[in-house]
Amino acid sequence: MTVTAGIAAMIHDPVGRPSRRAVRFWTLDAIIGWTVFAALQVLWMLVGNYWTDPIHLGGLALTVVAAIIHAAIMPRWRYSVHRWEITDDAIFVRSGWLTQETRVAPISRLQTVDSRRGFLSRIMGLTTVKITTASSAGALTIHALDDAVAEEVVAKLAAIAQQNAGDAT
Repeated sequence: MTVTAGIAAMIHDPVGRPSRRAVRFWTLDAIIGWTVFAALQVLWMLVGNYWTDPIHLGGLALTVVAAIIHAAIMPRWRYSVHRWEITDDAIFVRSGWLTQETRVAPISRLQTVDSRRGFLSRIMGLTTVKITTASSAGALTIHALDDAVAEEVVAKLAAIAQQNAGDAT
């Protein structure tokens, strides 16, 4: 098998998905972000006494419309795109929503595995796993996994890293 054929055989659509709670998490995260932004706009309008200015009122209305559209569409779209898979040979991650990215990293390039659980993530039982490889493209990130699944992923990758001792360069 040639090198090109070997790489082509590795590339496929990953089968793992984020948790089903990811849609609710991303929706809530978007709502919180837009609410903070809108609250700052309102505060600015109060302090500057811009309540009668149609441009400022239009800006606030535009913010509300953008927030509703973003919170309604982005989480479901993002869930439909995000995929991940770990095989004996490689780590596959597909992510994004407007701009989508597919990354394949050979297991031999694995350097570190981190998990992250922010405040909202902990409340919803979700964990994000970040996999650093010897690549200039940066880390691979698997978003919004159930806590138990994330623990399994981290344990599996740690075991693989132990088997592939070296500097991963």
